[in-house]
Parts: sequence; C-alpha cells; structure tokens
Amino acid sequence: MAKKKERESSRRNFLKLGLGLGAASVAGVMSEKLMDAGEVPSNGSGEKVKVLTTNGKLIEIDAEQVGLAKKKDVYISREEARKGIPNRKFVMVIDLAKCKNARKCIEACQEGHQLPKEHEWMKVYLMQDSADAAPYWFPKPCFHCDNPLCASVCPVGATYKRSDGIVLVDTERCIGCKFCMTGCPYSARVFHWKDPEVKADPDSQYSPEMNIPPKEGTVGKCVFCPDKLRKGELPRCAEACPMGVIYFGDIIEDVVTNGTETVRFSDLMRERAGYRYLENLGTEPSVYYLPPVARLFPVERGYDGLESDIKERYNNEPFVISKENKP
Repeated sequence: MAKKKERESSRRNFLKLGLGLGAASVAGVMSEKLMDAGEVPSNGSGEKVKVLTTNGKLIEIDAEQVGLAKKKDVYISREEARKGIPNRKFVMVIDLAKCKNARKCIEACQEGHQLPKEHEWMKVYLMQDSADAAPYWFPKPCFHCDNPLCASVCPVGATYKRSDGIVLVDTERCIGCKFCMTGCPYSARVFHWKDPEVKADPDSQYSPEMNIPPKEGTVGKCVFCPDKLRKGELPRCAEACPMGVIYFGDIIEDVVTNGTETVRFSDLMRERAGYRYLENLGTEPSVYYLPPVARLFPVERGYDGLESDIKERYNNEPFVISKENKP
C-alpha cells in the first residue's frame, strides 16, 4: 500500500521527478558545471526535487532553484491560452506493451473535464494489424499535430496550435460546423450534442486550457491538460494510468516520464523502435508509440470488469480479435 501511494504521488508531480524539464542547467536556471558536478547550493526553501543533469546523473536540489515549488491554479485567459508555455515542446509516448485496457486514463480525463460518460477524449481501441497478427490495446488521445489539419480548416480560428505544440479549441469561438472533425484523420474530436448538465461555478472564468464545462453545439478533444503542466504535473491520463503506459515530457529537453520512470526521449525512441501512427499523412503528430512487443498482459485481460455496453463496443470494432477467439 505504501509503495502504491508513493507511485501515485510521483505521478502527480512529474516535473519533480527529473523533467525539470530535463536538467535545470538546460533551462538556464543555474550553471551547467554546478549541475553536472552535483554541487547545487540550496536556498533554504526546504522542498527538494530530483532532476536529471545534462550528463545523465540524477541529483537532488532545492525546488526553488529550478522554479518547481508547488504552484497553485492560475487563471489563463483566452488570449494567454493561445501563446503556450514558453520554451516547451510537449510530447507523449504510449507503451503498447504495458496497456491492459484498465481505462483509468479515460475516467480521469472525463472527471477532470466534466465530460458525460459517452464523451471520451481519450479512447482505447482493440487493434489487430493483420489476420495473422496478435491483437493489442491501443490508447488514442488527440495527437496534437505540428501540421494540424483541424486548425487549417476551421473557418473562425477556434482551433489553433500553440508554441508549445498543444492544439486547443476555444469553444467560445467555435460555431459547431464540424469542419475540424472531418479534417482530423485520427477521429480525435467529439461533438457535444447536448448540454452536459454540469453546473458551472458562477465565479469561474472560461479558459480553453480546461474547456469546462463542455458547451452544447461545440467540439471538444484531448488538450494535454495544460492546466496541470503549468503546475509541474502530469496530464490526467498519465497520472491515472496504473501501469505506467503513458510517458509525457518535453522534446526540447529530450526527457519524458510516466511518473515512476524518467528517461531520455531519444533513447526511448531508438531502443524501443518508437513510431508515430499514420505518419505518412504528413501531420507530424506529437504522440509516439512503442510497439506491443513482450506484452505484460494477455489481451483478454482487457475485458475484465468492463460494463456490458463497452464490451459490446469492442465486439464490433473493425480492428478486433476474431469472433472465434473472443472471451
């Protein structure tokens, strides 16, 4: 139990596990020589964090030295939300070998963004590459493309890409034309057909970074949880995954973490043969996958505890295990 609590706590503070983002020296907060030598003076704040230095060492320093002291929620205006977080280029890596369709990523996303049950910004598909290949579970968020077709077809500029790589939808500007839905080759968007019946806080101010509550007649999607990123925390899906399937980080710093393991992005791609889904489309997605090699779980485990309607959904998917072999 103690280890479980420790693991969950670590996922809530991904920057504190070494994503700093990367080494504080790379961010220009303190000298590279001090970081590489592991000789960083403390300013006496008392809160310690672990950071990965430029030469691969994991050291402990004062949180204030790298600006990672715990931050409170800060309102980000619609105008500010278009700019992005400075000097960051966020990236997600999904390890298909670890996924067992626990669906905690979906539940955390829905709760955090006040989505009705039938609206899933994060989806998990049952995939099978060919009739002779083994099936596997495939989590699919928005891919936050560097060349987002959704943004290029939006007639009112409601969908836009920021400097940090995140693609957002301003539902205050969205007119519900669905052009972005037809433009997205990954089917990553959800149309809000009805009022979600969520009581909004009368004192709250709308920000595209959260997009809550959902607005009837507009389009929503995965947002990479920039409200969490601003506090040095993992996106909700990565934080909630019990198997550490989802790594998240900064491609500029070349570091990603799933909350318990912090690694260099480039090493992970090279050593695990990382790839991008439908990369031939030229969209340049910011989500990468690690092949489902040496999987930790048989695919049948993904049916455990599923509600009947969700299980039936998998029975009807096009990329699914053959009917003869279904549990």
